[in-house]
Amino acid sequence: MIGLAVTWVVVALLLMGSGRLAGLQLVRETNFAHLSYESRLIADEITAQVNDRLGALERLAARLDQQLHREGDGQPGEEVLRSELKHNDSLLEWFDGLVVADADGTVLADWPVVVGRVGLSTAETEYFRFVAAVRRPYVSEPFVGRASDMPLVLFVVPRRHDGEFDGFVGGFVNIHSGGLFQRLHRLRLGSGGFAAVATASGTILYHPDPSLVLQPVPTVDENAMLHQALDGWQGETVARLIGGGEAYQSFAQVWPADWVAGVFLPAEQVNAPLQSLFRRLWWFGVAFAMLLLPLMWWLVRHALSPLHRLETQIDEVGEGRRSRVTLDTRMHEISRLAGTFNRVEEERSTALERLQDREAFLESVLSSSPLGMFVTDTVGIIRYMNPALTELTGHAFSARDEAAWVTFIHAADRQSAIDLWQHSLETGDDFLRQFRYVRADGDLLWLEVHASQVAIDGRTIGFVGTVKDITEHHQEEALRRWEAEHDPLTGLLNRRGFERRLEEALAEWHKAGTPSALMLFDLDRFKPVNDEGGHALGDEMLRRIAQVVAWEVRRSDHVARQGGDEFGVLLPSCTLAQAQSIAETLREAVADVFVVHRGREYRVTLSIGVTAFQEGDRGIITVIERADAASYRAKAAGRNQVEIA
Repeated sequence: MIGLAVTWVVVALLLMGSGRLAGLQLVRETNFAHLSYESRLIADEITAQVNDRLGALERLAARLDQQLHREGDGQPGEEVLRSELKHNDSLLEWFDGLVVADADGTVLADWPVVVGRVGLSTAETEYFRFVAAVRRPYVSEPFVGRASDMPLVLFVVPRRHDGEFDGFVGGFVNIHSGGLFQRLHRLRLGSGGFAAVATASGTILYHPDPSLVLQPVPTVDENAMLHQALDGWQGETVARLIGGGEAYQSFAQVWPADWVAGVFLPAEQVNAPLQSLFRRLWWFGVAFAMLLLPLMWWLVRHALSPLHRLETQIDEVGEGRRSRVTLDTRMHEISRLAGTFNRVEEERSTALERLQDREAFLESVLSSSPLGMFVTDTVGIIRYMNPALTELTGHAFSARDEAAWVTFIHAADRQSAIDLWQHSLETGDDFLRQFRYVRADGDLLWLEVHASQVAIDGRTIGFVGTVKDITEHHQEEALRRWEAEHDPLTGLLNRRGFERRLEEALAEWHKAGTPSALMLFDLDRFKPVNDEGGHALGDEMLRRIAQVVAWEVRRSDHVARQGGDEFGVLLPSCTLAQAQSIAETLREAVADVFVVHRGREYRVTLSIGVTAFQEGDRGIITVIERADAASYRAKAAGRNQVEIA
C-alpha cells in the first residue's frame, strides 16, 4: 500500500508539474499572440492618425499656395497668413498649433498666436533640413518649443511654388495634452499592463508614467530586443521593464512617423492566474491525492481547453482560414480576450485595406513611368524594378537574385562597373556609368545608369536609380568618330586620324623611350592612270595599293591615305632597321600591283622616305618633314627607292 501510495503521489506530482509547464507555455504563446495583435492595432491606429494629420496639412498647404500666390510671386504678409490659418482652425481638433515658414525656415505666421514664435528660424532643425531636402511630409523628433516651452512633435509638409521648395506648413502636437495618444490613456491590459511609444532614435514619446516622457529608452544591455525594434524589428519577447521585473513585450512599427509602439504585460500578472490555479490544485491534490487524482487531471485539461481552442483559432486567423475567433466557454476572461481579439482584427483589417490602397496607388504611379527605374537597399540589393525597366532589359530580379544583374553586364565593362558601384555604396557618391548590357533575348544594349543615395539625417536608406537606353546614340557616335578619322575610299586612316596616332606615339617616345618609325610615300607614275583611265581606274588602283600595304605591315601598325596618292605608315615599337626592311617589302609588293584599261596594264612604284623618332623631335611636324624630305630624295634618285633620314 505504501508503495502504491508513493506511486500515486509521484504520478500526481508529475501530472501537476507537467500541467504547470504546459500551462506556462500555452499562456506564453497565447499572450504573445494577444500582445502582437494589440501592438499592431495600436501601431495601425497611430499610423492612421499620423496619415490623417499629414493629409490635412497637405490639403492646407495646397489651399494656402493656391490662394496666396494667385496674385503674383513673393511671400504674403504675416497677417494674411495668420488669417488663412485662422480660417482653417478646425484643424486645431488635431493640432495644438499651426505654423507657416518660408523657404529659409523662418516662421512667417502661427495660430493660435504664441508670443515669440513668429520670426524664429528653423533652418538648423532636423525637420526643416529633411523637408527641404526630400520635400515630402515628415514627423519631427520630439523637442521643447522655444516659444511655448512645451514638449512638442511637429508634423511638417512642404510648400511648393512653380515646382520649387517654398517653405513648409506645420502642425504642433503637445505630447502631454495632445490627442495623438488619447486611446493609450484608456487602454487597460490587466492591472499592470500598459502601452508606450518611442521614436526610432530612442526617445520615449508616451508612457503611463509622465516622468519618463522625453527620456531615453533603456540601454541595449537592459533590453536588447527593444533596440532591435528601434532598428525596424517587429515581434514579441520577454525582457526587463524600466522599473524592474520581467514583462511580456510586443513591438510594432509606426512607419510614417518612424516610431515604435510597444505593449508590455508584466510576467507576474500574466502567470498569476495559472499560478493561483496550481496552488489550489496543489493543496487539493495533497489532501485528496489518492481519491481525486484522475478528477484533477480532467479538471486541469478541461480548464485549459478554451486556451487551446483560442490559440488554434488565432493561428487560423493569422493564416487567413477564418476571419474571427468563436469560443463557447463560460470563462469570462477568455471570452473577453476573444472579443478583444476580434475587435483588434477588424480594426487591423480595415487599416490594412487602407494601406494596400495607398501601396496600389504608389505602384500605379511608378508603373506608369516610361523611364526605367529601380530601388536598392543599402547593400545594393534590388528591391524594386518598374515595368519599363523590366521591359527594357528583359530581366526581372528579386532579392533572392541579389547579384544576378551583374552577370548580364558585358564582360569588358563588368569589373569597372562593379568597382564604381562599390565605391558609390561606400562613399555615397552618385553612380553614373555607361556600359553594355545583354538582354534576356541576347541583344546587346548600351545603357546609361544614374543612381543617387537616399539618406535621412545622415542615415543611408538605399539608392534610387534611372536607366536609359543609349544604344542608338552610342552607335551613331561611334560611326561619326570612325568617319572623322578614316578615308572613305580605302578605309585607311585619313590625315587627321594618322596625325593623332603619330602624336600619341611621339608622346610615348618622350615618356618611355619607345621607338617608332614613320614611312611617307606617294605613287610614282600615278598621273597616267588617272589621265588615261579616268578617276574610276585611279580609285581602283588606290584601293588595291591600300589593301597590299595593309596586308604587308603588322596589325599594330597604322596605315593612312593622307590625300590624293600620298600614303603614310606609322610603325610603333619599331627600330629604323626594321622599318627599312618593311619599306623594301612594301616597295616590292606594290610593284606587282597593276590595273588594266583597254588592254593596257598600268603599274606604279613607291618612293619611300623612312625616319625614326630622334632626341631633338618636339613635335610631329619635324618628323613628318624629315620623312617627306627623304621621300623626295628617293624620287630624285630615280624613283622606286627607299631613303632613310
